[in-house]
Amino acid sequence: METDTTPRGLIDTGVAAPAPDAAFSLPPPLHRLGSVRLLSLDAHGRVLDWITWQDAACIYARGAVAWTLGDPCQHVHGAINRASGRRSGLDLHPIIATRGHARSRALDPTPNLSNAALFARDAHLCLYCGQRFGRPHLTRDHVQPLSKGGLDTWENVVSACFQCNSRKSDRTPQQAGMPLLAVPYRPSWIEHLILSNRNILADQMAFLKAQLPRRALRRSA
Repeated sequence: METDTTPRGLIDTGVAAPAPDAAFSLPPPLHRLGSVRLLSLDAHGRVLDWITWQDAACIYARGAVAWTLGDPCQHVHGAINRASGRRSGLDLHPIIATRGHARSRALDPTPNLSNAALFARDAHLCLYCGQRFGRPHLTRDHVQPLSKGGLDTWENVVSACFQCNSRKSDRTPQQAGMPLLAVPYRPSWIEHLILSNRNILADQMAFLKAQLPRRALRRSA
């Protein structure tokens, strides 16, 4: 199975792209486009997650696609029919709704807290000095230190450079005289999807932005 991908409004969100699947090989010019993921929805239009083109092809092959949005962004080549000599293929769309609906508990889940997701939420800024750093130079700081009863949750962690983290030490921002530049928050599932994907197509970004909660729109304004 091969893919032929046409770039359609690719948006670089600045988040590191995942390593390509070693089990499949794309032609050299398409390596970057192989990292483009498709947006999966349930039949009611509720956002589920990013999926690979391989997973999307399986959904199409099973006849489980309810509807799609956007122009096809990838063409998957299948096998050649011995009788006709024709090669089968699938056109994959950037947004795919599958038949059925997700369980209620699966909707709007809490994003997993990881350093990569945290640094993306804070735009790779140290929220004490305000400078931008690469991922290797950022740390996870607990606003209320763990030793003082603080929790390792989205609402109590911020990105901090090594120098600011060391200076703050085992103190609160008030005790250290280091006011925060922004209030930490738990991203919504939609925000998490935007933050976790480096290569988002224009159709996907427009759809996701329309689903953002009002408070998130105020933050991005």
